[in-house]
Amino acid sequence: MKTSRKPDEKKSSQESQGERSQNILPTAPLPEHISQNIDSIIALRKRHEQDVSRHQRFVETVTAFFGRPAFLYSILLGIILWVTPNALPRRFGLPRFDPPPFPWLGFSLTVGSLLVTTGVLITQNRQEQMAEQRAQLNLQLSLLSEQKIAKLIDLVEELRRDLPDVKNRHDPEAETMKQAADPHAVMVALEETLRANLAVLHKQDTSENNS
Repeated sequence: MKTSRKPDEKKSSQESQGERSQNILPTAPLPEHISQNIDSIIALRKRHEQDVSRHQRFVETVTAFFGRPAFLYSILLGIILWVTPNALPRRFGLPRFDPPPFPWLGFSLTVGSLLVTTGVLITQNRQEQMAEQRAQLNLQLSLLSEQKIAKLIDLVEELRRDLPDVKNRHDPEAETMKQAADPHAVMVALEETLRANLAVLHKQDTSENNS
């Protein structure tokens, strides 16, 4: 009987392993360009983290704890433990180190709020610097992509003109898109348009107030 159970157990274990292997979906390797982009992002993140000083890292670690529920619970527990012995009558025999209206408690909360606010501002300052660098990188990549697209349109138009079977028609939209946009000109046009719209809105508001 014992010898007959062992092969059955082996078969059942092999069947279970086969079922598990069938349930696991095969993952295809990522394309090379996606892997390179991921490596570039990781390298950029590592460079940002390496430039952080010890004091900055300590402040960010403490500030990260401020945003957790445990910090809220610890504050509530501390306030309860502070207020309870000071609010109870003297007949309970507990020492009242900060009687109502709890001036030391208010001072402690004020100092704590100042420290929390300062830590959050220090953390946000570095995050804003990283966001500014990412925005500049995205702007440069967008301008480069726009230049590449304009070049591709130019090449396609040249190919269309060289093909004998294609009618040589004039496409004004393609002729315009062949030229890469000047970011300075776009910025000036945007500012002028916004200034004109704001002036019109200001005139409408003044006319409505006068009427």
